[in-house]
Amino acid sequence: RILALERSGAPAPDAAVPGQAGGGGRRLAAALGLVAVLMAASVAGYLWLGAPGYQDMPLQGRIAAAQQAMENRPAQADAEAEATPPRPETVDPEHLALVERLRAALEERPDDLRGHELLARHETQLGNYRAAYAAQRRVIELRGDDATADDYAFLADLMVLAAGGYVSPEAETALEAALRRDPRNGTAQYYLGLMLAQGGRPDLAFSTWRDLHDRSDPDDPWMAPIRARLESLAQRAGVRYTLPPLRDGGGAGPSAEALAEAEDMAPEEREEMVRGMVQRLARRLDAQGGSPDEWAQLITAYGVLGRTDMAQDTWGRAQRAYIGRPDALEVLRTAAREAGLTDQSGQSGQ
Repeated sequence: RILALERSGAPAPDAAVPGQAGGGGRRLAAALGLVAVLMAASVAGYLWLGAPGYQDMPLQGRIAAAQQAMENRPAQADAEAEATPPRPETVDPEHLALVERLRAALEERPDDLRGHELLARHETQLGNYRAAYAAQRRVIELRGDDATADDYAFLADLMVLAAGGYVSPEAETALEAALRRDPRNGTAQYYLGLMLAQGGRPDLAFSTWRDLHDRSDPDDPWMAPIRARLESLAQRAGVRYTLPPLRDGGGAGPSAEALAEAEDMAPEEREEMVRGMVQRLARRLDAQGGSPDEWAQLITAYGVLGRTDMAQDTWGRAQRAYIGRPDALEVLRTAAREAGLTDQSGQSGQ
C-alpha cells in the first residue's frame, strides 16, 4: 500500500488498529484500521527475514543482528521522506474549507483540547497524516497525566500511516506509552507485532500476534490481517502452528482471502471494497441489531469515510436502540464525538 513497505520489508499494515481486545475501545482507531489503512494497501506484504544467508546464521547471531538492525533503523522523518502515504482521491472543497478554518482557530486558541481532537481526525480524513499526528501529540500534551492508552495508540497509528506502514523508533515510543497504560490495548499490540516482524524477530512477532488473536473478538479490526499472516509468521519463527477456525461472533472485517486480494487491487477498487465492508456491517446491524461497540464502529467508519450524513443517521438510530442504557449511550456518544457529530452534552449536531 505504500512505497515504504517494499523498502522496509514490512507486512502491509492491514489494520492500523484500534482499541482494546474484547473491550469498548474500538472507536476511531478501529475504524481507521478497517478503513484508512486498507484503503491504502498496495503492495504484497511479507515478514522481513534479513539479507541473503540470514537463515543460515545461528540463532544467537540472528537475534544479535536483529537487535542491531532495530537500534539503527530509520527515524520517523527519514521514513516519511521516502514514503507515499495513502491520500483520498477527491477532497470535498467545503470539508477542506472547514478544516482550514479549524487550523486558523487553533492558531489563536492553541490550548483548545476539543479543537485539536477534531483537527487530528479531520487531517486524517484528508490524508494529512503528519499534520494529524502533530495535532494528536498536542491532544496528549493538553491531557497530560489524563492521556489514555488509546490516545497514544492513535498517535502511533497516525505515525505509521505517515511513514508508509513502517513502525519507527518514535512510533515505538508512543506504543510503549500506550502499553504502560494498558498492556492489553489491541492497537498497540498489533503494531508491536508489526514492528517485531519488520525488525527480524518473527518469533516475538508470532507470540505477540497469537496472544492478541486468541483473546480478540472476530470483528476486531486487527483479526483479518493477523489471520492472513499468522501461519506464515509461525513458519518463519520455526513454530508448528495451524490457524484455528474463526469462532462464531460475526466477521465485519475483511477475510484473509479478501485482504490478500486487496493488496493487488487498484486504489479505486480497494476503496470500493472498503465501502462494501462498511455497507455489509450496516446491513447486518439494520437486520439483526448489534452491540454498542458495533454501532460505534459503524458511526466512526462513516466519519473516517467523510460520510457525516450517514454517521449522523446511524448515531440517531443507535441512540434510539439504547434508550435507558447509560453505559451503552456513553460508548455511542464517544464514537459520535470522535466523528465530529456531537458537543460535550451529547446532543447530535454539527
